[in-house]
Amino acid sequence: MRIIFKILAAPFVLVLTLLVAMLSFLLSLSAGLLSILASVLGLLSVLMLFVEKDISTGIAGLLMAFAISPFGLPALAGWLLAKLDELNGSLRGFITG
Repeated sequence: MRIIFKILAAPFVLVLTLLVAMLSFLLSLSAGLLSILASVLGLLSVLMLFVEKDISTGIAGLLMAFAISPFGLPALAGWLLAKLDELNGSLRGFITG
């Protein structure tokens, strides 16, 4: 019975391996682009705060810049990708064990 589950898990391991590889490549590309965009948005937000004296728009821009910076959404995506890779590792351990 256990061998049947191992045979059923093999395609999932293949799909997860390819998915993790593709998503990690896309994450590295998007994180680089978003970090450039976050720095531009942060600069514009600071200018909005000090030059235009528009506090609400400046703070909203700074919050958006933080969300797309490497500490925001890319970090969350990296954490989720790591969990997906852990799942792939557990399935591989189940198959080989």
